[in-house]
Amino acid sequence: MENTQSTWQTVAILIARLIFAAMFAMGLAFKLMDMGATAGYIAAAGFPFPLFLAWCAAILETLLVISFLTGAYLMPLALIGAVYVTFLGFAFHGPSHWAGNQAEFGAFMSHFPFAAGLLYAAVHGPGNVLALRQGWPDRA
Repeated sequence: MENTQSTWQTVAILIARLIFAAMFAMGLAFKLMDMGATAGYIAAAGFPFPLFLAWCAAILETLLVISFLTGAYLMPLALIGAVYVTFLGFAFHGPSHWAGNQAEFGAFMSHFPFAAGLLYAAVHGPGNVLALRQGWPDRA
């Protein structure tokens, strides 16, 4: 089976990668603008070492942005990203938050299509264009 993509498939993959990069870049920007506020949000959820965890999240989001922009290590990082956004949904918008604010249910649910897209990217990779093929498993 040939591994070719039509023009529309290539464009769709590139747009999807840009959307993922933009989403993680926005999250990263908010963290970097006020790391203390991010740490406070993490502490309010009951996690220890909130400033350390905030910086860990910023580093992961930086790696995800770079990966989606370049295609490098996209498959393993997209898998890690799927776990990350699912964790965020439960930790910060899960069932314990719904009684006080029904909008939290919507925030919780929004993490799952995001995770599904990341899982799809983890399986199918960065496409054939603008993709540094690094990492596992490399589908050439």
